[in-house]
Amino acid sequence: MRRVYADCQATTPLRPEVMAAMRAALEDHWGNPSSVHAYGRAARRLVETAREQVAVLIGAQPTEIFFTSGGTEANNWALRAAAHASRSRGRHIITAATEHPSVLDTCAHLEEEGFRVTYLPVEPGTGFVRPDVLEDALTDETTVVSVMYVNNEVGTVQDIPALVGAVKARRPEAVFHTDGVQAAGIIPVDVHALGVDLMTLSAHKIHGPKGVGALWVRRGFPFGPLLYGGGQERRMRAGTENVVGIVGFGAAAALAQLEREARANHMRRLRDRFVRLVRERIPSARLNGPEPFTQGERRHPGNANFTFPGIPGEALLMRLDMKGIAVSSGSACSSGVVEPSHVLLALGVPREEAGSSLRISFGAANTEEDVDYVAEELAAIAAELS
Repeated sequence: MRRVYADCQATTPLRPEVMAAMRAALEDHWGNPSSVHAYGRAARRLVETAREQVAVLIGAQPTEIFFTSGGTEANNWALRAAAHASRSRGRHIITAATEHPSVLDTCAHLEEEGFRVTYLPVEPGTGFVRPDVLEDALTDETTVVSVMYVNNEVGTVQDIPALVGAVKARRPEAVFHTDGVQAAGIIPVDVHALGVDLMTLSAHKIHGPKGVGALWVRRGFPFGPLLYGGGQERRMRAGTENVVGIVGFGAAAALAQLEREARANHMRRLRDRFVRLVRERIPSARLNGPEPFTQGERRHPGNANFTFPGIPGEALLMRLDMKGIAVSSGSACSSGVVEPSHVLLALGVPREEAGSSLRISFGAANTEEDVDYVAEELAAIAAELS
């Protein structure tokens, strides 16, 4: 049976070059990077090389990169540390209704601690946060704003510079954080051009290993530690570093830096071909998120998210899986939740139809033959289930 992996926004396959770098670290450089002897110094060099590779990917300085266990940890750290560091100036946080659960749940916990959170609406159908809506939500108590760069479900690419400008014009001291997990290595990212203060990163969306991520913190930004008990990560995150994972992250970042434009163009061609085929073969299907043929630069190049009215998304997903096709009915981080996607509801998809949606996300390893196979099988299954 033909097998097609089309769930690259959930995770991506490990590149052979990344695996080779990680294997070498396991076999040859297993020392503790905090040790001062030769074994430790060799491991430390690997960690610092990876830090440089990740920094280059987003136009940052290596000293601004702090490694974490992944994007969820980095989002938690960014929001909690920024909110508590700024609480003497105010306790108002602003985020968007379409954020990743690791942001929304952290905000909910901060509300329990006495912070006030505004959840911004987004434009129906596309998911864009409007700068004027954000500006209207600002108050004299606003200290933290968090808006993700690229949405993990519908692929919306926010105009982060415009949003940052709206915030800083009125509240220059407010902290602006962006979840860049779905952006770095996929679209051009320069943290200084964006104007943000904090950015979350993750390795496994760019053909690196799972269980490793990073938080970029603008130099000079007042920020508190995540964990205590050791001097690792410049006393900001105690605990022996995941050297093998960090090496893999660095190798993946270096490859993404070299290949980003070619990868994005390839994914975009596949995504556009798929959207055309689905619209031809399943006329009732509705695309969620920005229109790829008129707003292509405002959408993740590999993302297609469709609603198929009247057809349960889980049934579509399972039938496709039986045909060897892997897609998602929503965010992998919420896959155990039966509730309709909060992102689709925020976009205005009716609740009864939000459960009839699939996210198909293509990656660098996919081919036109993969696209044609997925579209063909999807159309056949949709016809059977209609």
